[in-house]
Amino acid sequence: MLADLPGADARVVGLTLAERARRVAGRAGAARVLVARDRAAIARWWAEPARADAVLVLRATDQLVHTPLVSGLPAADGEQVVATAPPRAAADDVAAGAYAGALLARGAAASALVAALAAGDDDRALGAAALAAGATAVAHGEIARHPATTRAERKAAARLLYRIIHKTQDNAITRYLYRPVSFPLTRLLVHTPVTPNQVSYAVAVLVAIGCWLTARGPMSSAIAGTALCLFASYVDCCDGEIARLKLLSSRFGAWLDTVIDELSQIAYMAALGWHCRAYFGVDYLGDLGFDPWLWAIAIGAVTYVVTIYIVYFNIIVVVGSANSQDYVGRFEVVDGAEPGTVRLRPAATQAIATRDELHPALKWLATYLPYVVRKDFISWGALLLAFAHLTQVAFAMLVLGGPVTAIIVGVDHLKLRGQLRAIARRGCRLTRSA
Repeated sequence: MLADLPGADARVVGLTLAERARRVAGRAGAARVLVARDRAAIARWWAEPARADAVLVLRATDQLVHTPLVSGLPAADGEQVVATAPPRAAADDVAAGAYAGALLARGAAASALVAALAAGDDDRALGAAALAAGATAVAHGEIARHPATTRAERKAAARLLYRIIHKTQDNAITRYLYRPVSFPLTRLLVHTPVTPNQVSYAVAVLVAIGCWLTARGPMSSAIAGTALCLFASYVDCCDGEIARLKLLSSRFGAWLDTVIDELSQIAYMAALGWHCRAYFGVDYLGDLGFDPWLWAIAIGAVTYVVTIYIVYFNIIVVVGSANSQDYVGRFEVVDGAEPGTVRLRPAATQAIATRDELHPALKWLATYLPYVVRKDFISWGALLLAFAHLTQVAFAMLVLGGPVTAIIVGVDHLKLRGQLRAIARRGCRLTRSA
């Protein structure tokens, strides 16, 4: 990481340019990283016994870099691979097709590049020379780099980087109801040492307190507890946003967030049921000879666990993800990239798929109706019902949602299991669909 100018210590979105470049290199698969504060250190570092036969150079002295700048370089062929600006880049300080601040060299070219840099040669001149000599050019992706020399440039670089807080899986409720609130909180947290995992632990604590308040019995306590759980769902958005902005994503962090999220839903449903038992009484539905609230809690918990198992079997075994938003209901078997392999391709892009073209109004419903069973919508619905003193209605909806969802995903799961058995009988190897 070329960081031999004072500008490398400028901070943008909580990280110095040099530190961000170091993390980008790690994401690209670098085994060892040198943040070069002086050029002589480059030669010493390259001479170490553990050196590899390839070197990735990132310019971190005057620009903010992000993973799309280098993501295409390792897979490209050639002794020298240069990241270049695409025709419509976010920043226009680099001409289309010109060196954009990242260069990968292999074999003899790697040693020559290191020697040139150690001698004080400018990486921009080296990148331009490599392109002129026929190096492989790879246009960088979106949100890859931005100049960050002046205060105005750093502000523009931050605005560019903040665009990554939105995920492709975000539904309309998340995008328009949650992100506008979580984003300002994230903008504060990225300038602190707070990590995404610490945010997840804070969410767990908030939900635990919210569930305790909800379960106490009084309606005012249930309202306060539900509001706290709703607030926790907003904070829950921040861990992923911080992870993407500061390049702190990890598999452990993804699973930590997932486990807390799923347990939170079960815990809140049980807490709300306990509240209803205390507030409305065991005989609310008449003398049934059993405690309907406890039975409802048990039914909800069991069906929630069944649904969670099915969803995560789907995304782990077939999709290869740790995010429940990547769940796919129906698949079709298609040939894989290699002989003797197959993959399961999503059979529909909508949660409610139909064979015939629908009226625009019905098509809108088919697209957005599934959102009502998502946590994003349920959290707000539960709070509104609590304010209306209709917590029993909220609890009933949560409990009924368990069996209904379990049946829907259960049918899909049985079909998926049948497809997997058929693939095994054919002697084919399954590759992931994503």
